[in-house]
Amino acid sequence: MTPNDIFPLTPDRWDDFEQIFGPRGACAGCWCMYWKLPRKDFAAGQGERNRLLQKEIVASGRTPGLIAYVEGIPAGWVAVESRENYPVLNNSRILKPLDDIPVWSVTCFFVAKKYRVQGLTVALLKAVIDHVAKQGGKVVEGYPVEPRQAGKMPPVFVYTGLASAFKQAGFTESGRRSETRPIMRYFIEKV
Repeated sequence: MTPNDIFPLTPDRWDDFEQIFGPRGACAGCWCMYWKLPRKDFAAGQGERNRLLQKEIVASGRTPGLIAYVEGIPAGWVAVESRENYPVLNNSRILKPLDDIPVWSVTCFFVAKKYRVQGLTVALLKAVIDHVAKQGGKVVEGYPVEPRQAGKMPPVFVYTGLASAFKQAGFTESGRRSETRPIMRYFIEKV
C-alpha cells in the first residue's frame, strides 16, 4: 500500500499522531521517547508523561518524525532526527556510533494494524531520505532487525524496522555488532 501523503509531524498534526499511537501511546506508553530518555526516566514517564514530553518537542518547532496518510487517514509513523537527539543510542554496545560521520537516525516505526505488511515502512523510509536531504543531512542511518529465521515476527519486536525494508528503500549495511541488528545507511551525499 502506498500512502497518499507523508508529512512532518508539526503542532497542527499532533492529533493525527495521537490517533496513530492510540490511548496507550503505541508500545506501552512509549510515545517514541525510548531512545531520547535515560531508561529510568523513560520507565517513570511511560504513558502521559512521555506523551507530554513528545508534545513539548513538537511544540518547540522540532520535527521528530513523519506521518503517513492513506486516503486521508493517519496510518503510519517514522521517527527520524539527527542522532544527537537520541542519546540512548550512544549507550548501546550494539548501536553506538560506527564513526564520526554525522547521521540522521531512523529509530522507530509504528504502523496502524490495518496498514501493516503492505509496504508502508518502505514508503516512509523513502520519505525520510527526502526529508533529511531538505534539512541538509547527508547520511541516514537505521537500526533494523534481521530475524534469524525467515517468517513473521510480532510487531513489538520490529519497532526499529526490518532490514529487508531498509534494503528495499536503498539502504546498505554499514556495520553489525549483533547477528540480528545490522546498522544500515543511506548516503544522500558522499562524506
